[in-house]
This record gives sequence, C-alpha cells and structure tokens, in this order.
Amino acid sequence: MVSAQDDTKDGTERAAALRGPLARFRVAAYVTGVGLLGLVVVMIWRYVFDNPGPSAVYSPIHGVVFMVYAALTIDLAIKARWSWKAVAGVLLAGCVPFVSFVVERKVTAKTLAGEQL
Repeated sequence: MVSAQDDTKDGTERAAALRGPLARFRVAAYVTGVGLLGLVVVMIWRYVFDNPGPSAVYSPIHGVVFMVYAALTIDLAIKARWSWKAVAGVLLAGCVPFVSFVVERKVTAKTLAGEQL
C-alpha cells in the first residue's frame, strides 16, 4: 500500500529531477516573451512607418529564439510527462505577447509542486 508520504516523496523527487529542464524552459520563455514584444515593435515600425529594414533583420532572429523555446518546451514536456494539450497550450503561449510570462509562472509553480500540467 502506498502512503501519502510516499506520494509526496515521489513528487518532491520528480520536481528535483526537473529543475534543470525547468530552468532552461524559464529562461527560454522569458527571452521569447521579450523577443515577441520586440517583434511587435519592429512590425509596427514596418507597417506604420513603412520601414521594413528592422523587421528584415529581427524577424529571423525571433524565429530562431522561438525554435529554441519550442525545443526546450518539448524537452520539459517529455520529462514531466505533460499531455499533448498542455504542450500545445504552452507552445501557443509563446506566440501571444505577455502570455508567455503568465504561462511560465504557471508551469513553474505546478512543476515545482510536482503536479501534472
């Protein structure tokens, strides 16, 4: 029979094992969030001020940053055994300004608590 103490121990051990992938995810989520805000600025610059130069340089950089975010999200998702729905939601959070910051906090809290996402 499994006691409540064993469940807590398993959750604590699991959270400890996920600290590295979680730290990498947190950095990627923050960088992606800031990068997405930068992308909004260069898109405004492009379409409002009719100057495509900054977006031509910045857009590919943002694309690479997002790919790193996606890879680190999937890495954490596999190790934390997230559902596909949770993975899709977290990936979509990296596409909407400010949402990646909110989702990063939620993912961190749940992961450190040993809860499923």
